[in-house]
Amino acid sequence: MNAVDTRSVSRAGSRRYAELTTEQVGDALSRDSILVLPTGAIEPHGPHLPLATDLIVAEAVAEAVVERGAAAGYDVWLLPALGYTKSDEHSRLPGTIWLRATTLFETIVDIGASLAQTPARRVLFLNAHGGNSALIEVAARELRRRFDLQTFFSSGPGHPGPTERGLGIHAGWAETSMMLHLRPDLVYMDKAVATVADAVADATHVGFAGTVRFGWLSTDFAESGVIGDPTGADASTGAKLFDERVDALVAALPEIATFDPGRVGR
Repeated sequence: MNAVDTRSVSRAGSRRYAELTTEQVGDALSRDSILVLPTGAIEPHGPHLPLATDLIVAEAVAEAVVERGAAAGYDVWLLPALGYTKSDEHSRLPGTIWLRATTLFETIVDIGASLAQTPARRVLFLNAHGGNSALIEVAARELRRRFDLQTFFSSGPGHPGPTERGLGIHAGWAETSMMLHLRPDLVYMDKAVATVADAVADATHVGFAGTVRFGWLSTDFAESGVIGDPTGADASTGAKLFDERVDALVAALPEIATFDPGRVGR
């Protein structure tokens, strides 16, 4: 375990990177520090959830991972979240704020270049928006190649609900349950409507996880953009899903802190 030096904690005990002074950065961070970058989105989540759903979830999970990780003795730091990301699959719905894929890619590269100027060499992207996943995976390799950073990313496992036929992709059972746990004041369950993608579920080969993938927009499935069934969501399920995600990431910190691909004879 990488024990946390008392110098690495700010005066108030904060583990937030942006709350350090420029003088503290050199003392607080080392090659073993893990910088956690939450990535969310600002996009429609049906009539029952806020635009910031993915951002709220990403920030909450990342904050809990850093808090629990630091308490367990790991040198983890929370970076400010990225809220404006690749959400153009929802661009036909009002409220979406998105970056082009090339813009987000270059933004991540620029952030990596900046972080490479600090002593830290390990960055964990903690993503809560599926539309970012492929791009972050490519960007993570770019940061590895260009700046010699050890990069890691997690988008979390899918949790389709019992009525979603394996396709709770957007604003469905799991996401709504998570928001009922984190921010019930922003959830309007009286407006929740099920939109199960039966045509996709019935397909043998083409699907979100099929042998053949497909390009899609959220409005291909329903006018609301919902892909799932939020009607059975509840806060207790959300708390369980939240804790499972946080626990899994905290359990991964020992490997993230020491990971090396292990090529012999370098």
